[in-house]
Amino acid sequence: MRHLFGARARLRWIHLILGGALSMPYFLLGSVLVGPFIGNENVFTSASLQFAAFGIALPIAALTAFFPLVRPLSAGAVRALCGVPRERLADGPARPGPERVRTAGWFTLHLGLGGIISGMSLAVPPFAGALIVLPLLTSLRGVPAGLPEVLGRTWALALAPVAGAATLVALAACAALAGELLARCAPVLLGPTPADRLAAAERRAADLAVRNRLARELHDSVGHALSAVTLQAGAARRVLDSDVEFVREALTAIEETTRRTVGELDAVLGLLRQGEDVGGDLPGPTLDVLGDLLAHSGVKVAYTQDGDPVARVPEPVSREAYRIVQEGLSNALRHGGAAPVSLRIALRGEELEIVMENPLPGRAPVVRPGGGRGLPGTAERAALLGGHAEAGPHGDVWRLTARLPVGGAGGNR
Repeated sequence: MRHLFGARARLRWIHLILGGALSMPYFLLGSVLVGPFIGNENVFTSASLQFAAFGIALPIAALTAFFPLVRPLSAGAVRALCGVPRERLADGPARPGPERVRTAGWFTLHLGLGGIISGMSLAVPPFAGALIVLPLLTSLRGVPAGLPEVLGRTWALALAPVAGAATLVALAACAALAGELLARCAPVLLGPTPADRLAAAERRAADLAVRNRLARELHDSVGHALSAVTLQAGAARRVLDSDVEFVREALTAIEETTRRTVGELDAVLGLLRQGEDVGGDLPGPTLDVLGDLLAHSGVKVAYTQDGDPVARVPEPVSREAYRIVQEGLSNALRHGGAAPVSLRIALRGEELEIVMENPLPGRAPVVRPGGGRGLPGTAERAALLGGHAEAGPHGDVWRLTARLPVGGAGGNR
């Protein structure tokens, strides 16, 4: 009985009734078209005329289903009322061609079955109710009630309630079968085409790319800040009682680092809070403020530049270059402690070169599978710009090298 009267069956029944309601304007138009051909404008006097009007209404409904918005509206109703999973139905308006033909087929099927079930839902319950109460109302026996004479017999009266209940069950069964048919046909007629699946895959890839970009931004910003703050706090703790001036400088560096990082976090997370599109360039610091990063990095940096890269490098390249330097400093802090770092940034033709070196610790740092996203992230940043980056031991130093093309936009920003 759950398949006939359960929650899903009731929702599918509502879906059919909705189809019947949608079919009514087309049915009335069909009745207007049938009337002049038979010389009788009132088609409701004959069941055959009503079926003729209904037969004319369905092709008209199929024509109107070629409007693009029919598919998303139909798919939304199917998801809500027929229990069809979202991924099995297409999103968005149907494109011209086979998609709209399939949508028209679905719309016609929905309205056709919906009209039949709606008509049965209006006619059957009163008839079934009359059969159920017939034994209790003796005044309805015989011809005056317009019922067959067989119902005047005792055995027929006794079976009348059973027949009435069976009629209601038959109506529920017809509605359940029609609803199941629509649920099975919906993925075929409203399901995604190969073009829809490709578009969905491209959207998922774009979303994943955005999430990866956000992860890189947060990793580089927060990772560097934590490394610098940890190093400064540890150094200050060791000389707390002997070098007050160093402690003051360390606390100042911690304050500046955290303030800068909070500002970067606010810029990135603000986009998410406001629901803005982050598919373009993400906000972030550029080489203009590199000096502040180096001054409060927690490590001594010997910085040289060639070719005025700060003024001549386009903003997207400048932003990625800043992040690459920041990740290089974080890597040096994690593995080299307070060892000095040398940094050279040079603009050579249409290529920006970044070279960072720091003395190797007792053992070279290792990128662990499943962790250590800094160096792979650096390579990804360079690759997005059409360049490349690499890091590894060279003699007694650890060297990070990145080359980023600046293209034809190497003029002033």
